[in-house]
Amino acid sequence: MSTLQWSDSLALGLPFMDDTHHEFVDLLASVTNASDDTLLPAWRTLIAHTDDHFGNEDRWMQDTRFSAGNCHSTQHKVILQVMREGEKHGQAGDLGVIRQMAHELGIWFPQHAQSMDAALVLHLRNVGYDPATGIVHAPRALPQEPIHGCGGTSCSSPESATENAAAAVPG
Repeated sequence: MSTLQWSDSLALGLPFMDDTHHEFVDLLASVTNASDDTLLPAWRTLIAHTDDHFGNEDRWMQDTRFSAGNCHSTQHKVILQVMREGEKHGQAGDLGVIRQMAHELGIWFPQHAQSMDAALVLHLRNVGYDPATGIVHAPRALPQEPIHGCGGTSCSSPESATENAAAAVPG
């Protein structure tokens, strides 16, 4: 199985997000390359990182009037749910599920970063958001109403995100 590698094509030009994404890619590679003995702990580390990673992005969206129910946040919830389901399979001894999920995350992540996260980066720049303080330096640039889509010109529905993620979990 090929491993997703960090490259300039994944960089979005916002250091606080790029650093987190780079760490995600590195942790995903650790999972992909883990022996059976170290796979479950590596997966758990990836889940913990992803929970924090997505929590930060979701907070940034809330701070800047992306709706809590937008498809970007929904996709985060679905991915974490599927990853946690994979952990349960791993605990039951089915490590193949985790390996397949890691492979699928390597396919999913670049598309997510280059679409949904890129739209979020543009939005955060437009409103002058500082993630360290939560301050919006250009409050007049905030949308009047919360953004209910992903913030980009195209976005898959939460339902299709759920369906796609659910398909990765064996029945």
